[in-house]
Parts: sequence; C-alpha cells; structure tokens
Amino acid sequence: MMLRTSFSGAFRYSLLWSIVLAFQSYLDAQTFVSNAAPSMKIETASFGTVDDQPITRYTMINDHGHRASVMNFGATLLEVEVPDRDGNLANVNLSFDSLDRYVAGHPYFGSSVGRFCNRIGHAKFTIDGVEYPLTVNHGKHQLHGGIKNFSYQVWNAEPIEGEGHVAVRLTLVSPDGDNGFPGTVTATAEYRWNNDDELTIIYSATTDKPTHVNLTNHSYWNLGGVGSGTAKGYQATIAADLALDVDEDLIPTGKLNPVEGTPLDFRTAHTLGERIEQLPATKGYDHCYVVRGDAGTLRHAATVVDPATGRSLQISTTQPGIQLYTANHLGGGPDNANHGAHEAFCLETQHYPDAPNKPEFPSTLLEPGQTLQETTVHRFGVQAN
Repeated sequence: MMLRTSFSGAFRYSLLWSIVLAFQSYLDAQTFVSNAAPSMKIETASFGTVDDQPITRYTMINDHGHRASVMNFGATLLEVEVPDRDGNLANVNLSFDSLDRYVAGHPYFGSSVGRFCNRIGHAKFTIDGVEYPLTVNHGKHQLHGGIKNFSYQVWNAEPIEGEGHVAVRLTLVSPDGDNGFPGTVTATAEYRWNNDDELTIIYSATTDKPTHVNLTNHSYWNLGGVGSGTAKGYQATIAADLALDVDEDLIPTGKLNPVEGTPLDFRTAHTLGERIEQLPATKGYDHCYVVRGDAGTLRHAATVVDPATGRSLQISTTQPGIQLYTANHLGGGPDNANHGAHEAFCLETQHYPDAPNKPEFPSTLLEPGQTLQETTVHRFGVQAN
C-alpha cells in the first residue's frame, strides 16, 4: 500500500513537471516570435520589355509595410506608399501603370535625369578649348541631357541588403559622344529604403575623358495621395536665401538674386499656391535655389507639409542647388497620367543649370580618376493636427 501511494505520487509529480516544462517551452517560443524583428525585403515583378530587354519592378518594403518601388528603365522611382496621420497608406509619387507610357515620352515622372539635368544654354560647352555641340531638344537649348537621355535607357539593376536598409543599385554606361557629351561615363543610381521611411538616393559617376555631369531624380510629389487634387495648399519651406537669376528661356544669367521680398521667398512657410499667380511667365514655380551651407555636406534643404493629411516630406542633400517645380505644364491627359497643372511638386536636388558655361557656378566638370557622388535623403513623416 505504501509502495503504491509513493509510486502514484511520483507519477503525478512527473506528469505535472512535464506539463510545466511544456508550457514554459510554449511561452519561450511565443516570446521569440513576438520579439523577432520583421524582415525588410525586396519583391520583384516583370514590368515589360524594351528592345527585348526585360524591365523589372523592384519593391522595397520596410518592417511597417511601407513601400518604395523602382524600375530599371530610366532608373525610375515608381510608387512610394506612406501613411497619413490616421495610418492610411497611399502612393505619393506620380507614376504610370504601364511601361508603354514611359517609353513613348513623359514628363520625367520619377526619372533619373542625365547626363546633365536641367538646361544647358545654346546646347554647347567648351572643355580645354574644344567646343562640344550637344543635341538640341528645348528650343535652341538642351534640357535634361538631350534626346533619349538617361531617363529612356535600360539600366542594369541589383537588389542589395544594407545595414538597416534595403536598396536597389542601378548602373548605366553612357558611351563617348552620347547626345554630344565627351567621354564614356559610368553612372550609378542607388535607392535605399529604411524603417524611418527615408528614401535615400545616391548618384555617382566616373568618366574616361573630361566631361560635365549633373544628375537628379525628377519625382512629382502629391502628399495627399496621387489623384487627390491640387498641391497648392501644401506648406513649404526652403533653406535658401538666394535663387538663380534667369532669362526668358530660363537659362541662368550667372547672377544670384536674394529671395527676400519676392514670391520665391520660402525661408518661412508659405503655401505653394499663395503667390503662384505672381509668376505668369513660368505659370508657377520653376526656379533653382541655392541651398544654405556647404555643398558636399548633407544638410537640410526643404520641408513640405500637406495640412489635410498630415503627411510631410523633408529633404536633405549634398547638392548645391534645389529646383522647385510646381508641375506647371501637366495637361491632364494620358501623357500625364491624367494629372493637371499644380497637382504635384518637384524638388530636384542638383548642380546649377548651365554650369558648364558659367565658371562662377560650382563646377560640374568630371575628370578621369575622379568620382562624382551626391546624396539626397527624402524623409516622409506625419504631423499632427
């Protein structure tokens, strides 16, 4: 009797201990699952072909499920999906649904622009006494690198995982004589996306002959969400005391004008539409600002806030200038993805337009053995009511 009681107690104790251990293992497993950090990732999908070359959409997804997509045609930024103050996700970058619209011609939606973004007066420059005539595609001038520029080229793409971010690195080799530019240039555009909803774009380039290079991203932002209407009510500040003086063709004269007392003054917050009617010649803003601070150092350049949704965009850059463009020439048709004038804004970080012909401007001359590298950070956030 005593033996049976002892055995029964030992059995009950053993069974109870097994249950305790099993429950503890379950809790440990649940703790591991709950503490495990979600993994940032990149998803790929076919986006069509150009001249039998595959075009791929790369979607970078952070731990919050916020997304930024790029493709290797034109090293182009596609959708950027970020939340408003209520947590609702929306794409804030104008883009097309199909590749055909990009190939046929478009207003540089999300494009990597080069070899030289913005304008070069009279489509020519001189290096070491040799004049280089460039392709003309904007009146008598060159705009954004000429005909079939970087925005219309198929880039090689490589998805990569960095420390605290995911990225897509795109590379293009531009041959000697491309649109009239001397030298074979190897250009790289790297898009990085992290858990702070920071989209970092790093442009770099090398050459085998002296040449001029000026690279930018030409995204059109609508912080209310694409299709939500005008951007005129957005509050903007730009860290600039000076803007470039230009002629009737928007070619810089070489002079820098104070913004104080003009419609270009965004040193304190103003809505984009508050003084836009004072700029009839350009139908809105299309002006290059001199970013405060030392070029080559990453510093604050601009902030834009949509009061309706709370979405904000802060831009920092190493570039000397930033071009504010309020989508003045979007016509509302299919070539513009049905978006009209002033339904978005661009803040293109860059060197100054026509710098090859303005020795007083920061130089865009790239020599063999040198590496151009410029970084711009777009940080998306939310402001409370």
